[in-house]
Amino acid sequence: MDNQIPNNRPELQKLQEQIGLYFESEETLFQALLHRSYLNENKDLQLQSNERYEFLGDAVLELWCSDTIFRKFPQFAEGDMTNLRALVVRTLNLSKVAQAMGLGNYVKLSRGEEKHGGRSNPSILADTLEALIGAIYLDSGLKAANKFMDKYLLDSLVDLSGQEVFKDPKSIFQELAQSTKGITPHYETIKETGPDHQKNFLVAVFVGDQKIATGKGSSKQEAEESASIKATKIIKDLV
Repeated sequence: MDNQIPNNRPELQKLQEQIGLYFESEETLFQALLHRSYLNENKDLQLQSNERYEFLGDAVLELWCSDTIFRKFPQFAEGDMTNLRALVVRTLNLSKVAQAMGLGNYVKLSRGEEKHGGRSNPSILADTLEALIGAIYLDSGLKAANKFMDKYLLDSLVDLSGQEVFKDPKSIFQELAQSTKGITPHYETIKETGPDHQKNFLVAVFVGDQKIATGKGSSKQEAEESASIKATKIIKDLV
């Protein structure tokens, strides 16, 4: 076992037991859990953060999601498949899955990041889940990664497919704005507050020059979705 892993073997063993998958290289698993803030406080470690693993895991997740939707829902048109996939892989859904499996307990964070709620931060949780998928793919191959995603993500995919409208909020509002106003909406960030590790965004959605609604969130995506939900209700009430 690689000696770069600093006193985390029992913790790594517990996570492997929990997910029912054992790594040939525990260093690979450790790196998947390694948030960049941790390395800022542990500069002696000759390791990288989990961001490269996240990049790889994102691609593996996208392939699994596309393949699963294609096979399970032959009645879906391309646009419907695209919208459902977007809902499955977005931060909100991935963070819920990560939270349900307790992944936040295993993320390696700086003391400052942990103090400010990093273990429950939706962005960190979603990114770590993608990194874990990437690590499984690297260590055990695509079949093992697919089995893991079947176990932890398939239920949410099926649930989201059963919604009467499973398009993401921004797509719904865009279609509504285009059909009623003939204009594609755009979003502008009005304000950013808080430190880098705990940003809050205020975003406005416009149709032409008219501001329709604002939304808040811990990421621009979340704020834009909040604004689009409010804007959809406003426009529907006017038509």
